[in-house]
Amino acid sequence: MKEKQSVGNFLLNNAMIIFMIGAAIVVGILRPTFFSMYNFKNLISNTAVRFIIAVGVSGCLITKGTDLSAGRTVGLAACIAATFMQAADYSSKVYPNLGELPMLLVLLGVIFVSVLIGLLNGLVISLLNVPPFIATLGMQTIVYGACLVFTGAQPIGGLRKDYTNISSGSIFNIQLLPYLGIIALVIGVIMWFVYNKTPHGKYMYAIGGNENSAEVSGINTVKTKLVIYMTAGLMYGIAGFLLGAKSGGASVNMGMGYELEAIAGCTIGGVSTNGGVGRISGILIGVLVFELLKIAMQFMGVETSYTYIVQGIVIIIAVALDIRKYVAKR
Repeated sequence: MKEKQSVGNFLLNNAMIIFMIGAAIVVGILRPTFFSMYNFKNLISNTAVRFIIAVGVSGCLITKGTDLSAGRTVGLAACIAATFMQAADYSSKVYPNLGELPMLLVLLGVIFVSVLIGLLNGLVISLLNVPPFIATLGMQTIVYGACLVFTGAQPIGGLRKDYTNISSGSIFNIQLLPYLGIIALVIGVIMWFVYNKTPHGKYMYAIGGNENSAEVSGINTVKTKLVIYMTAGLMYGIAGFLLGAKSGGASVNMGMGYELEAIAGCTIGGVSTNGGVGRISGILIGVLVFELLKIAMQFMGVETSYTYIVQGIVIIIAVALDIRKYVAKR
């Protein structure tokens, strides 16, 4: 009886993952090219950028917060990176008198701006006690407006080859080892260490479990939240830089809605919206299967309009299942 219950709980707790993997297998049977090497590389590259964003959002969710400014911050980061990574001979260069800057310098500048946005989020949430939903929703609008001002609502193109090669290149020319995938893997390992082997990680889970108890035990919750949202900003900056290279350009609408995909990937992968629970490996699986579903729908010729509907349904079901697990534990 207990074995049946444990199997039933496993199937229910992982229902979304099982369903989406099953759907991908069916699509692979109906569309044999779905399992091609090119599609696998595309899946890895798409997953890599979304995974980095989801890792940033995960810390917020684990502490019972959220970050609705994630997508717009990624978009602003991509626009800044694209602006300063344009080729010197590009006719429509935003700053024609500006020479080609070192890529590392541009990356650091992008990260600085993104971390600053994260710091502002953290200050508003931890010091002013504004609910994370409201604080980051307001920041989402602010960042979008800043991006409109910065770009003049004009698309940015003519990027340098050494920049765009980040997305097209691979280790030893092996298709299954694209640079984007390797970068995401390294970040995943680092963040796994931070979450599981450092005091900050322990404080983060403690705050998510019970913030009042965490304060009583001596944890500086304000400092911890600041670090969490600044770390999220760091992730968005890196993701935006990579996204600009992957897209070959940038615009103000880049990154729109990515925060919802990140939240979906996190909840599918076991990060609880009720706080205190979440693993890096689970986030990777959640983002991977979510991207797998999107690509599967593309292969089946589903119109983009309907894919948004399906994605919305997946997000709702994933959160509903998460709430069910939380209620069951109580």
